[in-house]
Amino acid sequence: MKKMKSEASSSGGGGGGESVVADAGRRKSSCGYCKSTARSSISHGLWARSLTVHDYQALLDRGWRRSGSLLYKPDMERTCCPSYTIRLKACDFSPSKEQRRVLNRIQSISAYNSSSIISMRLSFLLLVVMDVSKKTCWKFLEGTLDEKDSSQLMDYSDAPMQSGCPSSNENSSSAGKQSISVLHDGKDEGEKLRCHLGDQIDRAMQAATENSELQSNVQFPKASVKSVAPTKRKILGEGSENLLFSSNVAFQISAASRKYLKDVTNSEVSEQVDRGIGHLIELSPKMIAEILVNYLKHVADSTGFTIKACNGHINFYASPDQAAIKNIVGATRPLVQSSAQSVVKDNSSKVKPAQAERKARKFEIRTKKSSYDPEEYSLYRKYQIRVHNDTPEHVSEFSYMRFLVDTPLVFVPPTGDGTVPPCGFGSFHQQYLIDGKLVAVGVVDILPKCLSSKYLFWDPDLAFLSLGKFSALRELKWVRENEVHCPTLQYYYLGYYIHSCNKMRYKASYRPSELLCPLRYEWISFDIARPLLDQNKYVVLSDFSTSHDGQSILSNVGKCVEQQNDDTFQEGPNYPFVGEDAKMVPSSDESEEDESDSETPESTFIEVKDGDLDNILIGLKASRLKYKDLRHAIGSSDRKYRDAQVLRYKKVVGPELSERMVYTLG
Repeated sequence: MKKMKSEASSSGGGGGGESVVADAGRRKSSCGYCKSTARSSISHGLWARSLTVHDYQALLDRGWRRSGSLLYKPDMERTCCPSYTIRLKACDFSPSKEQRRVLNRIQSISAYNSSSIISMRLSFLLLVVMDVSKKTCWKFLEGTLDEKDSSQLMDYSDAPMQSGCPSSNENSSSAGKQSISVLHDGKDEGEKLRCHLGDQIDRAMQAATENSELQSNVQFPKASVKSVAPTKRKILGEGSENLLFSSNVAFQISAASRKYLKDVTNSEVSEQVDRGIGHLIELSPKMIAEILVNYLKHVADSTGFTIKACNGHINFYASPDQAAIKNIVGATRPLVQSSAQSVVKDNSSKVKPAQAERKARKFEIRTKKSSYDPEEYSLYRKYQIRVHNDTPEHVSEFSYMRFLVDTPLVFVPPTGDGTVPPCGFGSFHQQYLIDGKLVAVGVVDILPKCLSSKYLFWDPDLAFLSLGKFSALRELKWVRENEVHCPTLQYYYLGYYIHSCNKMRYKASYRPSELLCPLRYEWISFDIARPLLDQNKYVVLSDFSTSHDGQSILSNVGKCVEQQNDDTFQEGPNYPFVGEDAKMVPSSDESEEDESDSETPESTFIEVKDGDLDNILIGLKASRLKYKDLRHAIGSSDRKYRDAQVLRYKKVVGPELSERMVYTLG
């Protein structure tokens, strides 16, 4: 053994160091994303003692993620909730209307730092229409609202709407009603108001879908709201004089459901019925409108509208004491200006002297290498207990360190030659501060091709700021800015996308995104993948990107699934598998292990062909050996076991990485 020649490890360059990993086994664990008892989350695992940024980039592009020093990869065809790696090219990102609003809310602070409270409020009135949570956000940022006051308000833009949603408090409601009568800048404001109501209906549709009141497999249209002309009100007769807006989206939803029923196969319909939701396809427009109106109660409370379902239409009526609202469409500019100015004057006269002296809050972002910070841990503990309902005894410094601070990535300092960004490559914590107070922390890995978003925790008292959405937008902007310094750094990785989990679908709203094929590791447009995932949880996506014959594709999928993975479960050390992902992690605690259906490597051996394992790099104390130079020294009784273990490792990391990373045998 001493005469064996040591092999140097090549880790892909860019900062030196080497990647050293050990087997963590394959485990079946409880899933944080679904309540299935029939199947569980199943994954491959590796412990990483050290890991170069190039090797981790390659692992990401094969479906791996990390939790602390643990690397894990879902067994896609066997896990209950298949998790597809999702990314998008930062320079191609096209923000939605809502994403632009979220970004502008906080970024506009610096633009108004030198302005007075009155000018800031007037500018805000011209930009944002009638949304109480956005108004609360602005008041907080301008310094006229305390954190303790704002924490009492619900942010409907981030929280999923449930049936029986609580009404806004009295102050919020009156603020919303007042804003309706003044937030109209000529004819443009009628359009803004209609867009706002359409957005609220879209959220109601999403909530109804999540609660299984509407069919989840159907692609619904975006809601549109139209003004009802005075002549039309007269035609409709008594009771319609205060009808201002109406939407016929219920008819469109009904038509989309009927089309879905026509397109799906009989077997798929039977499956829907077996799951107890097949009847939802038959809903009439009248029933759909009634369902949506039930989810719009908070809109009525905050705006003063009376919202009714009338023969499939969703109608918005002004109350008798809101005659001024009828002037929104077609109002003249002089009336608007005088009205807005009077409201600003009235509001400013009510501001207490202490509030009037407050300055706009200062917002900043700091990036630091991953390390323990007691202020971060305090915020993390508050977040886990308040948002994820973890018990205090389960949120320890040890679990926090293991989950979000520990990292195997070898730091690469900046070089100044255009190959490394100014901060370097490695693991970082991006701290978000308002007036010097830590309000959110984004845990990210900065790699040669991407910024990989791992986790975000934020102050629950500031939920109305939409810091989760804002951090994603800021991380995208960071990639665009640093591509100038490092041309290879072009992508933003959002972690795992789980199409079968409604709470994870928000990631696809960052467009145009791509999903990683779980078999051939090719990137496939989400627009291609979405209709396929609507029908099956697990799909070999690359089959659909190259073929145009639907029948042959479906048969190929079945064959690929059978051939992809025929190895068995093996017991490994207990590790904290986290059903993690950026912005959405059920828990950072260790999952309960399910011992059932596990097999040890001794029970089933995989046939090894000559040359299959020759060049795999093995770590033995300080030596680095190729497996072919070590294999003959392993006893014959142990050899089949080691061969199976090493072959499985090669299959899950790929031939190139297996010959580049150092694999230590347990």
